[in-house]
Amino acid sequence: MRAVELVHFGDADTAFTTRELPRPTPGPGQVLVRVLATSVNPLDLQTRRGDYRDQLALPAVIGNDVSGVVVETGPGADDFRPGDEVWYLTPIFAGQGTYAEFHVVDQALVTRKPAQLSHVEAAGLALVGVTAWEALVERAAVRAGERVLVHGGAGGVGSVAIQIAKALGAEVVTTARAADHEFVTGLGADTAIDFSAGDYVSQVRALGKVDVVLDTVGGDTLTRSPEVLADQGRVVSIVDTPQPQNLLAAWGVNATYHFLFVSPGQAKLAALGRLVDQGELRPVIGAVLPLSDVAQAHALLEASAGNGRRRPRGKIAIAVHPLDEPPHQTTPSPHPAGASATSTQP
Repeated sequence: MRAVELVHFGDADTAFTTRELPRPTPGPGQVLVRVLATSVNPLDLQTRRGDYRDQLALPAVIGNDVSGVVVETGPGADDFRPGDEVWYLTPIFAGQGTYAEFHVVDQALVTRKPAQLSHVEAAGLALVGVTAWEALVERAAVRAGERVLVHGGAGGVGSVAIQIAKALGAEVVTTARAADHEFVTGLGADTAIDFSAGDYVSQVRALGKVDVVLDTVGGDTLTRSPEVLADQGRVVSIVDTPQPQNLLAAWGVNATYHFLFVSPGQAKLAALGRLVDQGELRPVIGAVLPLSDVAQAHALLEASAGNGRRRPRGKIAIAVHPLDEPPHQTTPSPHPAGASATSTQP
């Protein structure tokens, strides 16, 4: 099979090599999936840079999202048959990753793909969707009528978190660049705040205190969250915190902090699938590239105003096999009034 291997830690343009590797064989309780699509996540960038070098022996195939078709089942893997369309999130740093044409996985992690999603859309939703669900439902326990602040609403996790929070009945405030305000309100955000123009804390406080903060961007969001939290508010961060954080202010509002490193699971994917079926959730795909352009996908995800490039809204997907939708398909917003994201394939 064709696969893209990470051969050394470093810059995207030199870290990867495309190779022919043996096609894996499913063991007991496992299924072999023909990967039709995967995606690139910030975790992939951190892995490529060497942030988790102690967790990974090189060369290695990385990646964690899969949408594809079952082609073979191992002994005792009776839940699926060849031809079943499935999607899943792999265990982090365990076994081969998903930048490859085939992948073996325990059937206990696999769920049938929602019929309303293309393979590219499903692959773009798996990791960010499970992350947002675990953050808002399992950790923060968001309730109807609460106010939720999502930092980075135009990003992969943020764009899904807005939709999940709205489906839970929450009022959603999000930070995003001014150019993305129409986009995030189209996803369902009630209020968008330009974090680059002035003090976002004063802008949030003008609306009223929030019950939950979801941090997807880092920076001062942990230390400043108590300034916007209502009493007994909750903060969930999915960002590494390499520097010490002074959280003493959280004491005054009885805040609860959660630090989330996502874990896969069928139940979370099934819950996301139900939201998709109900029309309350749709992944946002900002770009689609072929497997041979993994390095370019990494460069796109790393784009920022600081390096003169613009990161696409939502997710960057990888079409592994040319069996899905044609290039230049537009992924619709779940809210017609919002801006849609265009999938482009070079």
